[in-house]
Amino acid sequence: MSGRLLKKVLKEQEEDQRIESDHEEEEEEEEAQQLNGKASINPFDLLNDDDHDLDHQEDESETFDEPSIVPQLKTKVGGVVSTSNQKSKKKKKKKGKEVSSSSSTSNVEKPLDAILESLSLDAPGKSADTKDCDNLGKPRAPSTLQVDPKFLNAENEMRRIFGSKVVRSFEKHERSGSSRMARGGRRSAYIPRKTILITPSEHWPRWDGSLSMEFLHVSEGYHHFRYVHSSSYRQAQSEFEAAKAIHDINAIASVLLYHPYHLDSLITVAEYYKFTGEHQMSAELISKCLYALECAWNPMFTPLQGNCQVKYSYETNKPLFTVLFTHMKNMDMRGCHRCALEVCKLLLSLDSDDPMGAMFCVDYFSLRSMEYAWLERFSEEYKSDNSLWLFPNFSYSLAICRSYLEREEPSKDALVKTAKATSTDLMKQALMLHPTVLKKLVDKVPLKDKVWADILKNAFFRADQVGIPSLDHLINIYVERNSLIWRLPELQNLLRDAAQLVIERLRHNSSDKKDWACVRKEAFSSEKNEYAHLLVSDFASSAPSAPPEVLQHFMLDPRMRDAAQHPVGDPMEGGHAPRNVANRNTLAVLLESMLPWVHYGDGDGGVEEENQLDGHGAGNDKYQVERKKMQMENLGKATFC
Repeated sequence: MSGRLLKKVLKEQEEDQRIESDHEEEEEEEEAQQLNGKASINPFDLLNDDDHDLDHQEDESETFDEPSIVPQLKTKVGGVVSTSNQKSKKKKKKKGKEVSSSSSTSNVEKPLDAILESLSLDAPGKSADTKDCDNLGKPRAPSTLQVDPKFLNAENEMRRIFGSKVVRSFEKHERSGSSRMARGGRRSAYIPRKTILITPSEHWPRWDGSLSMEFLHVSEGYHHFRYVHSSSYRQAQSEFEAAKAIHDINAIASVLLYHPYHLDSLITVAEYYKFTGEHQMSAELISKCLYALECAWNPMFTPLQGNCQVKYSYETNKPLFTVLFTHMKNMDMRGCHRCALEVCKLLLSLDSDDPMGAMFCVDYFSLRSMEYAWLERFSEEYKSDNSLWLFPNFSYSLAICRSYLEREEPSKDALVKTAKATSTDLMKQALMLHPTVLKKLVDKVPLKDKVWADILKNAFFRADQVGIPSLDHLINIYVERNSLIWRLPELQNLLRDAAQLVIERLRHNSSDKKDWACVRKEAFSSEKNEYAHLLVSDFASSAPSAPPEVLQHFMLDPRMRDAAQHPVGDPMEGGHAPRNVANRNTLAVLLESMLPWVHYGDGDGGVEEENQLDGHGAGNDKYQVERKKMQMENLGKATFC
């Protein structure tokens, strides 16, 4: 049964009860008038009656003359008092009406379950679609993964960190740069669609609607969705796969020229810019992907509430996780750690299986954004499981979190303090559970004091590996991700004191070492690396780079790789390089050609280029060079516009 019909039935029942209550009130008023025995009507009482009573009483008031009423009001003072008493009585009656109406509504609400049963809404034989519709309205408990949209704006966080004046001057410089980038005619002015995750730029192309999102089902209170590709997007995807098979980045640029919001092409070019050091352009392309993904959201998709699932197992959903993870790292590089934390929470909420490993960097972003109370609450409430402290990142981060909370709230009662372990106890527990972290931190941070060398001489902290593949991999991820935090002197003191206490404890009771080893084996019992799909380099705080010989083979045209292997100017299947790029590094020419204000072949240089090619009589080579020039320009246009 539909919800509209249910509302109609409830409304009709409410109307019937209201009419009955009105009839009862009218009967009470008639009885009161008979008891008072007054035939005259107070004209001031007419102001407070209902419209139906006004029409009824106007006919009666016409039979009375105005002179006969006015003297009664002037001479009979007692009559005036009586009318005031009648007013007070009527006010009391009105209050009684409100109470009765509220009680009537409560009476309507009380038999709601009985009405639903009578309408067979909860019948055992109802279809799955009806169950899904009923589950749509079920409220969920507030989740710790709810995203605060006001912290998703990186520009606002930059203003809080550096001030509005600095950010305004930077935006002004960026606007002037983007105006120089806009080439090839004027674009029609339009207002881009407002989004939550990013702020779209005005010079971006219009959203082409090539992506959409469909609702699948409701399971355990979560709404499941999946992205759907249109026919034009599928065509662009086939073109991308063909270009990827031959490692031709110029062909990918041509895909972006006609399909500016093709996700895989944008991600590939963004990766290329990242490895070449153009991090700003890489971040802009990732923002384009986010804009396209958000424009395709279903109206029922509310990811900020933590009640929606977009499973990574669907092929069309995978770009969403890749783009969000890259955007999170970009926010970290800009210093917007609170924004990165909100994106990380969004990643965790979209798929409970955590395919990108957001669980192993959420503690880092919460510490950098000083969300200490949230991190403790998250470790206790996430999945109703209190086993997060077994992971190396949470075991150490919770100790750091507790140390900062002890400084912020020193005036708490002793009972509250004794209810939770101290930061020193938590750090000792982390060192007993994951002792190999200490040596890796000493090498990574680095910690060069003599005291650390003395601590590492102990047999308990001397080992590099635990011998459990999954745990060793997670420890490497933690050290790579959180090594910057350990450069703070107060945290180094906490770690040093806890390590010395652990050594002292093991001297008196060596059996604790075996007990904690049993805990590790039970927590990470698999003999295989369950987290092998997570690369340690993806969690590095430094920006990745690649040597030129690697970049030459990164999605490049095979003809460009052949040109890079031969010296420029040598005969290569007929023809030489044009004069204006002769004796230059091939990679440098390729990167320079991506800049929109660089032109190859314009002016006199272009004439000399053609003369040089014509002089060698290589018409076919001339066509290939012109095709290469067009591909280079297309790459610049597609990525910068």
